[in-house]
Order: sequence, then C-alpha cells, then structure tokens
Amino acid sequence: MSPQQIGLPWPELNDGLTYKDVVSSSDSELTTVSDFYYTKYKSSAPLLGWIQRIQNGQIQVDEEVVKDPNTLLRSGSKLVYHRLPWKEPDTPHLLDILYQDHDLIALNKPSGLQVLPGGLFQQRTVLTQLQWCFGESHPVPVHRLGRGTSGILLCAKTKLAKTKLSAYFAEGTSLVGSGNMGQECGTVRKISKIYRALASGIIEEDEIVIKQHIGVARYPGVAKGLYVASSEGKPSLSKVIVLERDRQRDCTLVKVEIQSGRPHQIRIHLAFIGHPLVGDPLYVAGGKPKGVDPDLVDDTTPFAQDGGYRRPNQAVPGDCGYHLHAHEVEIPNLLDTHKVVKVVAPLPPILQTSYLAEEEEKGLSSCKSS
Repeated sequence: MSPQQIGLPWPELNDGLTYKDVVSSSDSELTTVSDFYYTKYKSSAPLLGWIQRIQNGQIQVDEEVVKDPNTLLRSGSKLVYHRLPWKEPDTPHLLDILYQDHDLIALNKPSGLQVLPGGLFQQRTVLTQLQWCFGESHPVPVHRLGRGTSGILLCAKTKLAKTKLSAYFAEGTSLVGSGNMGQECGTVRKISKIYRALASGIIEEDEIVIKQHIGVARYPGVAKGLYVASSEGKPSLSKVIVLERDRQRDCTLVKVEIQSGRPHQIRIHLAFIGHPLVGDPLYVAGGKPKGVDPDLVDDTTPFAQDGGYRRPNQAVPGDCGYHLHAHEVEIPNLLDTHKVVKVVAPLPPILQTSYLAEEEEKGLSSCKSS
C-alpha cells in the first residue's frame, strides 16, 4: 500500500449488527414481541422471519433472552435485536488518494465498493475503511456514489468542511428545484461535477440537456422504493456532451455534468432518452427498471436463512456492470473561496476517448486478417 493509497483487507465475516429499541406507551397495549418487530421493521423480514429470529434467541427484552414470540411487552421495556454475522459479497478494499488538505480528502472509489452501510454491505464500505485507517477522527463522505460508479468521492476532515461541502451539494439541487433549470450546469452551483459514461446506441445530437423529473416507485428488494423517471418526481438536470460515437459497437462515449444530485440520476436520465448505460442491469429505455410492474410487487417473498427477505431475482440499484465514472470535480477552496480546487480521477480505459477508436481499429484489423 503506497502513501497515496488506503485500505485494509476485509475479514471473512462482518461483526453482525445490534438494534436497540424502547417500547413506547402506544406500542405496549397488548403488543407481542413478534408483532412489535414485524410492525416496526416490516422491510427487514416477514412475520415468520421475525418469529424465527426470536426463537433463535436473537432478541432480548430488558436484558433477558426471549424465545416466545407471543411474549407481551410493557411500556419502557428495552429491546435488543442481534443480527448474526454474515459474509458480505466480494468487494474491493483499496482506495487511491487523489487530493487532500487540512479540510478535505478526495478518494478514487473503485466500482463495486459501497460508500455507506446499507443492505448486505454493513462493513465492506468506504466509511469502514476511513474508520480503520484514520481512527476516531476519521474523514466522512459528504455525498454518495452508486456502488457500481467509480471515481471521485469527497470526504470532509473537519466539521466545518462537512457543513460547507454538504451545503454546496444541496445548493445545486435546491436551485434546480426552485425552477432555475434553464441555467447552464456549473454556472450556479459552487461544486462542478463531470462524469464520463458509456451509453448504449448512437446519440446523434452533440449536446443534450435532460430535465426529466425523478421519483420513487415500489420495487422488490428495495424497501424505500426505486428511483425512476417520473413526472411526479423532483426536478433534475443533466447536461450530456457527446465525445465519441462507435457505430460498429452501437455505443456513445459521453461527458455528463449534473446540476442536481438525485440518486442514480445519470443512469436514469440517459435511459430516459433511450440510451441506458452499456451493461446497466437495472434501467432500460424510458428510465424505468427492466420488466417489473410496481403494482404487482409481492410482499410475501420467501425469507432467507437469517429470517430476512431473500435477494430478489431482479436487478437492484447496487448491482454493477455499467460504465460510469466521476471524472472531475471543482470546488471553492474552503479557506480561500477565491481559489478553486480541481480534482481529476484517472479514467478507466473503456471511458477514454482513444479506447473506442483503438478497439475499432483492432476489430477492422482482425476482420482483414481473417
């Protein structure tokens, strides 16, 4: 590991999780322990799954293990649920440091590494590596990148930096939400973020501004719903510039600058105009997920060994395979706002402008030689 790189190998199993609750007076009226957990954490497991967890001795009530799902609770009781350790999916652990000063550190996040804990990934995250490598006063991410997205991730090293950076990110999104969607990207937002992406199909226009709203729809395996293109959603703005067209492989290399910062915005916006990212397992033309009718979502999915819901057969937002890279970020220097900090993350070969031309040349050569 070089001085400009951080990361420690992941252990085989994580440490499990502990969830603590206190029963309120409104919850305690003839409520059983199984009903309490199923009602409050329905997205974690079906009723039979919670019963399995209780019978397995994973629930404590007032420091006593309870194995009877019908145990009645009383107001003020302290509950603890112990989620057993599990092996998280294979994940990269090394992160390159692109830039750092007193307030800020910019990392080059690899595709496949989640930023914050969630779902199956409770330990194998960027946040965990920051905690392990920097200790108690560790930097914290101030924005998210999708698990399959690579590139620049900004992390604050001080409370002041966290407050300012979070405000900068929120400001651009709020400006779009207030109706300033006619503004050019980068002219009103203190933070400029430029991505590279490989879109399917040939985008004939040299430049496109996409203003499609993004909302949430029900989707199996995503408790809070899936972000999709929706007229009832929130305003969003992306500016797409074509860098290279590969008609032989039917794909287009683009640069994308975002004004707002909705989850999965670039994936949704490019899919909405009929050019989903090459390799995207989830979003298809129109900015919706592949072949799932949200009105037919089944809440009775069989539960897994630990009592929770099984991973759905359909793709979920954290699945990788697409090509999207946070390439450039410009932000005001936090100590001197008249100066600008510019961070650039090296491009993966497939997102370099010369790559498609070279591959096309190889393809033509092989055709000639055959």
